[in-house]
Amino acid sequence: MIQYRVSYENPLTSYLQIELTLAVATADAPLELQLPAWRPGRYELQNFAQKVQRVVVEDAATGERLPCRKLTKDRWAVAGAAGRSVQVRYNFYAHQMDAGGSWLDETQLYLNPVQALMYAEGRQQEECELTLTLPEGWQLACGLPQPRPNVLTAPDFDHLADSPLIASAQLVHEQYEAGGTPFHVWALGTETLVNWSQLLADFKAFSEEQINMFGGFPVADYHFLNQFLPYKHYHGVEHHNSTVIVLGPAGQLSSDELYKELLGVSCHELFHTWNIKSIRPAEMQPYDYSRENYFRTCFIAEGITTYYGEYLLARSHVRTPAQYFYELNTMLRKHYDDAGGDNLSLADASMDLWLDGYKPGVPDRKVSVYHKGALVALLLDLTLRQLSGHARSLDDVMRRLYEEFGLTGIGYTEADYVRLVNEVAGRDMQAYFDKFIYGTAPLLEPLDKLLRTVGCQLLTAPNPSYAEAAFGLRTASRADRTDVAYLWPGSPAERVLAVDDEIVAVNGRREVPNALLLLPGNAPHYELTVLRQNRLLSVQLNAAPGRSFGPRYEVRKLREADVAQQQGFRQWLGWDF
Repeated sequence: MIQYRVSYENPLTSYLQIELTLAVATADAPLELQLPAWRPGRYELQNFAQKVQRVVVEDAATGERLPCRKLTKDRWAVAGAAGRSVQVRYNFYAHQMDAGGSWLDETQLYLNPVQALMYAEGRQQEECELTLTLPEGWQLACGLPQPRPNVLTAPDFDHLADSPLIASAQLVHEQYEAGGTPFHVWALGTETLVNWSQLLADFKAFSEEQINMFGGFPVADYHFLNQFLPYKHYHGVEHHNSTVIVLGPAGQLSSDELYKELLGVSCHELFHTWNIKSIRPAEMQPYDYSRENYFRTCFIAEGITTYYGEYLLARSHVRTPAQYFYELNTMLRKHYDDAGGDNLSLADASMDLWLDGYKPGVPDRKVSVYHKGALVALLLDLTLRQLSGHARSLDDVMRRLYEEFGLTGIGYTEADYVRLVNEVAGRDMQAYFDKFIYGTAPLLEPLDKLLRTVGCQLLTAPNPSYAEAAFGLRTASRADRTDVAYLWPGSPAERVLAVDDEIVAVNGRREVPNALLLLPGNAPHYELTVLRQNRLLSVQLNAAPGRSFGPRYEVRKLREADVAQQQGFRQWLGWDF
């Protein structure tokens, strides 16, 4: 068994003391230690070795120092380890408060092991034990078995790395059951602000909806680990049988807005228990923590999960159809907030997560696998329902993925997914993949056509900002200035302005630092004075007759729907029209 110990001396420094102890056989290859460079759930290199201080390797029995040399930024080679019990000691800086981070202060220890624990190359399949040195009276929340107080066990490094923990004297714990499975809800940062009866009822409803959809649950129990912060924050990360959700401000938990976000991220992360943790791409069987794990199917792992994360809240009657449409319209706004969808396919965007998928990036280069992925999942769901008279849907594709790959532990390929979609559809769906997965075909017309089969429609409205609608110009207020933030391709503004231009004056009048006041009224021409790379310039902005930029799209119920459309609405959403 490979043993880990986590302790700390002064929580105000945020430094954890990590110990790794393992026996190295005489015949073993040279010992190499690897700290993960990324974590599952965020497909980018994060280089956790930046947080490691002072690595020391010794013979555990004698205390003799063993030579340790870095091979890469996060890999160490230990000489003379054969035949010894080796102890590795180092400090880890736990000062990242988000759903993928680790945090230490005087009130809690929050640890994502994938950030902080090294593994011995070639020995990832061995059983692990993690011992925590904690103050008396602290509770420990984690999805791993706890055979003794403050001791966790895992069958291998993957399970250990994928099991975050929170330890604190202030943890609140509640529990419910869905589908015969116990679900634990842990909360830190709020003792009185949660309506627990409502929360547990809502969580039970969407949990049962998901379990019924798949026909079973991949794990024996599940843990929601919630960090409620006093400031604004939103983040969630999925794990083997748990999730960490970080939200704030905690004082607004009783408000509809923050509670809505809690429901949305919780339903989303629970769906990942099937889709990515159990139903895993072949490229990630197993995970290689030392480098990028490229895969072209993140539109399945994240896009479909994003679709179901909101949709199932409506189907389980936790949200009304109107509340669901609000979230769907938010997704449409985010997707159509720039022209990136014209330039990168979903399959290529899946690969590019490792490049710049979580950063703004250069203008109009990329598309979100989350936002567009959810929209094309909706498109596919409604297509399958239309083709079969609602006898089959995207549910059937996901069930088949779970049965063939989730339950067997075999990774699926792109070809597997295409095959299953074709089989559920009962026809060749290559046109769907060519247009919307591998291409950049427009979504609006086919989406509107399919929404009408379920009593809904896709409406178009002009951008409420006159500056953006008429001239293709979006601004942002930064400190005491108004800057050009985005320019629509082919717009009048793109011909005379550049991103990051500071707008100094409009028609000769000094511009106030409020982007909403820019270009008031409906005049077809404006003279702008801008500061560009410390050069003062005057440019003429002329509207393009008959053109409007950055329109808004939203889904609404049809005012008049026939019997078939009303029935389709009920079969899709589970609500009367």
